[in-house]
Amino acid sequence: MPNRSLALSEMACADCPIRHRAVCARCESDELEKLDAIKYYRRFEAGQTIAWAGDKMDFVASVVEGVASLTQTMEDGRRQMVGLLLPSDFLGRPNRESVSYDVTAATDVMLCCFRRVPFQGLIEETPHLSQRLLEMTLDELDAAREWMLLLGRKTAREKIASFLSIIARRDASLKNSKNATELVFDLPLTREAMADYLGLTLETVSRQMSALKRDGVIELKGKRHIIVPDVEALMDETGDDADGGVYI
Repeated sequence: MPNRSLALSEMACADCPIRHRAVCARCESDELEKLDAIKYYRRFEAGQTIAWAGDKMDFVASVVEGVASLTQTMEDGRRQMVGLLLPSDFLGRPNRESVSYDVTAATDVMLCCFRRVPFQGLIEETPHLSQRLLEMTLDELDAAREWMLLLGRKTAREKIASFLSIIARRDASLKNSKNATELVFDLPLTREAMADYLGLTLETVSRQMSALKRDGVIELKGKRHIIVPDVEALMDETGDDADGGVYI
């Protein structure tokens, strides 16, 4: 278990910004009390390793703030980013002692951690918890399939638009503003990290971001602050069907 985390934070469940999306979203007050007895908070600085692939991990966690990257290393030493954990996403598997990828804080991250073994026991006796965890697992599977399509078949412009849509819509969901016509958010990744994640070159990412700005699909304030003046216009750029599209 990492030992370089920042000072622990305390937060009441009622004040949690991810409460309506997290694994505990449907828990009743008595179930929350049981979770509260086994939870603790940990902070990690940007660039800090949260977990190494194969190492024993005695906790599972929900991402409360920030973004973490999931990376796998191939036999020849090459590394590939295979996923992102955004706020409300779940880290770890209750019935497994380790993860199969390196987990790194892409930004400053705060986790709501649960001791793994007691959490496994709560799953067996708390239907609301087990049902929500199953839903999140299936959503994660849908997201992985969507990402396979994005990496394998979409153009560079569609990849960038899809990535921006994922971040924008998740941010809106956490702020309970999913029906807003204009969205404002900060990119959690540098353009270099975006290129790695999307299988593009840095030059292509910069060129496509500039093109989307020039065409009025997005507005840029600095390198990371994004304004989407028309959500539908951004979705039109993703190459997805109107009723399908990017998982949030």
